[in-house]
Amino acid sequence: MLRRLHSEQPESFAFTPANQAWAEAQMTKYPEGRQASAIIPLLWRAQEQEGWLSKPAIEYVADMLGMPYIRALEVATFYFMFQLQPVGSVAHIQVCGTTSCMICGAEDLIGVCKEKIAPNPHQLSEDGKFSWEEVECLGACANAPMAQIGKDYYEDLTAERLGEIIDELAAGKVPTPGPQNGRYASEPLAGLTALKEFESGRTQFNASVEAATRIGDTVKRIDGTEVPLVTPWLGKGAKTAAKTAAKPAAEKAAPKAAPRAEAKPADAAAETATKPALLSAAREGGPDDLKRIKGVGPKLEALLHEMGIFHFDQIAAWTEAEVAWADENLVGFKGRVSRDDWVAQAKLLAAGGETEFSKRVDKGDVY
Repeated sequence: MLRRLHSEQPESFAFTPANQAWAEAQMTKYPEGRQASAIIPLLWRAQEQEGWLSKPAIEYVADMLGMPYIRALEVATFYFMFQLQPVGSVAHIQVCGTTSCMICGAEDLIGVCKEKIAPNPHQLSEDGKFSWEEVECLGACANAPMAQIGKDYYEDLTAERLGEIIDELAAGKVPTPGPQNGRYASEPLAGLTALKEFESGRTQFNASVEAATRIGDTVKRIDGTEVPLVTPWLGKGAKTAAKTAAKPAAEKAAPKAAPRAEAKPADAAAETATKPALLSAAREGGPDDLKRIKGVGPKLEALLHEMGIFHFDQIAAWTEAEVAWADENLVGFKGRVSRDDWVAQAKLLAAGGETEFSKRVDKGDVY
């Protein structure tokens, strides 16, 4: 099946501060130079934050990992767990349509989705609150038919019950996930035939439903503040994990940037590149906040400082040849200057103006 990016994309993407710390921590699981191994968990966290995976989100993650955009796109378009189009603001319902569920009434569940949400899969409801799709086996065959809504399974469904669940979600309620016919888990419908001695001591719900009920919102977006950030592989706790995660990348990137900046251009276009005027340190008053330029994050700002670029007016004065030099020598971020038109942005910022992106930075909407 051909999977394409959605025709309408947001202007930008940024992790929340807590999700940014979480993502940087995941990167430390892998040896230096192998951070691309974190591509799937980082893309998944981006989707958990926004509900779906946009082009800016894919590129943001690729930049964090130092990956070419096409490699990140290959991952995002290959795995069906990544939603490449907007989903309902309240819930995206995934109805299992494989053998067991199909035999037990999945087609009736799909009929409810078509009637109450939209006639076609991946189509938003008129109010934008819901979307749906049919998926392959979700592994709950003993409780067929079933659907995954948000992070949880709703099992032993009937068409009537699924309709009620959609109505409850639309009203702001959180239906209890798990079996919907009174079953505790996946025991026989007629009741337990073994291990009956454990029945009286069990919790109200099975472990999965118990966790979802304790959280209190099965369809909640993940902003990173739900649980403490813990990195046992670093031997660090929640308070120091983010700093530990961010520190190695910043420290190790700096010494590599200087020698590579002098490397010979690799192609004909770069042969005409001219090195711009660089500074040994920021001027009096300190460096400008280069992160107000769209396309510049903390890691890239640190690299620019290492190269001798501290101020908007430096970038604003670059010629085409100097832009070509910067595009070639920004290790891990090649082509970024021309792609995001830094010069035009810097000219406006150097003159005391604002861009739409810098306004968001100043408001604290961009980490």
